[in-house]
Amino acid sequence: MQRRRALATGAAAFAWSAARLVRAEAGFDVQPWPANKAALKELVSIETGERWDLAQWRGYALMLNFWASWCEPCRQEMPSLQRLAASRAAELKVLTVNFKDSTSNAALFMAQTALQLPVLRDSDGAIARQWGVRVFPSTVLIDSEGVVRSTVRGAIDWTGPAAQQLIRPLLKGAPAGAA
Repeated sequence: MQRRRALATGAAAFAWSAARLVRAEAGFDVQPWPANKAALKELVSIETGERWDLAQWRGYALMLNFWASWCEPCRQEMPSLQRLAASRAAELKVLTVNFKDSTSNAALFMAQTALQLPVLRDSDGAIARQWGVRVFPSTVLIDSEGVVRSTVRGAIDWTGPAAQQLIRPLLKGAPAGAA
């Protein structure tokens, strides 16, 4: 009996490790939002003073994508993130946060990737620290009720099946036909 329990425990641990390895090989992993960690209600750029009140997007699923110009996976991920934002605009809002880039480097990245999503500058890294972001790209997933669900660390094809599994639960309660 004890041997069976040990084998079952070992098998479960192996399956969990294998699933994490597959996601890691795919370039991303998903971290659930800690239950005891409060989410920010607004984002503020120290450099520009610009503020985003996250409550203004209540009713929409929200994605906060953190990127940097020196991050090659960010560059690779951005086109699929933009396609997702365009195809799901009625139910999903995508906001991006630039991490510690100079204005010229951020502008060059935006031009090279044809970035058309809203960008908030995080020139001193305070916003990334507040959200616990240490890996780039990272995307914080917030459901339509304003509840932070998880953080995707690393690049993902946002139009692919793995991303759709992450996004679908966020959309419940999204406003029908809203633009």
